Amino acid sequence: MPAITVPDLLVLPRVPSPPSSAADRAVRQVVTAHQQLEGAGFAVRRPFPSADLRGADPFILLDHLGEVAYEPHEAKGAPWHPHRGFETVTYLMDGTFVHHDSHGGGGVINEGDTQWMTAGSGVLHDELPSEQLVATGGWFHGVQLWVNLPRAQKMVDPRYQDIAADRLKLLTSDDGGAIIRLIAGDLGTFSGPGVTYTPITYAHASLSPGAQVRVPWRPDFSALVYVLSGEGTVGAEGRPLRTGQLAVLGDGEAVTVRADARQDNRTGQFEVLLLGGAPLREPVVQYGPFVMNTREEILTAMSDFQSGRMGHIPAEHAGRRPGDGS
Repeated sequence: MPAITVPDLLVLPRVPSPPSSAADRAVRQVVTAHQQLEGAGFAVRRPFPSADLRGADPFILLDHLGEVAYEPHEAKGAPWHPHRGFETVTYLMDGTFVHHDSHGGGGVINEGDTQWMTAGSGVLHDELPSEQLVATGGWFHGVQLWVNLPRAQKMVDPRYQDIAADRLKLLTSDDGGAIIRLIAGDLGTFSGPGVTYTPITYAHASLSPGAQVRVPWRPDFSALVYVLSGEGTVGAEGRPLRTGQLAVLGDGEAVTVRADARQDNRTGQFEVLLLGGAPLREPVVQYGPFVMNTREEILTAMSDFQSGRMGHIPAEHAGRRPGDGS
């Protein structure tokens, strides 16, 4: 899991631990991600939406892709498919994805990069492993997060942000035992590069064995901790958490994560996502790749897609047909 790191964490700015008077968020629920196939047949772990957790306002979906070592010609992606009403945020730690869309956005997403696509009023796109990864195989590991758009911004013009790994805000914990890659939003006085419509915080933290991360968290934000790899605990109460599990946290002003003293995984670190945002508290009606506020808006989205009003596949990619995908 290369992502992006530095040889010496002590050169990074530190996120000061909140004062002892700051209330730690307790764990309300732990959800174990279920596994399913998406796109052209690649496996994902999905903690939500699920029978255990329908949603995590303002987030719609979280897919954990891998960690997997592909054999040659085994890697798969998501061929052309539509989206409307939300944003897709794809963050890669291993491997390479290639993105194209009907509005001219796209590019190559390498290790540590983030692709942020605002579908808004509607867009067609595909996400495919690079030709080299398909031909030779190799490690692949990533995450796709769907961020809901407020009712007033459901139909904004589509937008594409290519956030290279070297643009992430790199921080370390107060004890210097973890690297935190801030993708979007704020941690204390530090800000990530992602430009959002819905206020969120999104970060990837790698904790050395036995290390602790205790960071300030906006009281008006939801708070989630998802384990990409390894074992540790969450919350002041020390609730155990392992690979593929998501902790939904309650109210408070601080989030605490600790790594177990032993990590039997590829990186030797406790790898977690820290995420949350301002709840929209609006009706959510979802039909596959469309996320709107009413059933009538879903029917309009389907009609607009079928009639080509969400755009057309560029001629150079016309051999691939739109299909279901994440």
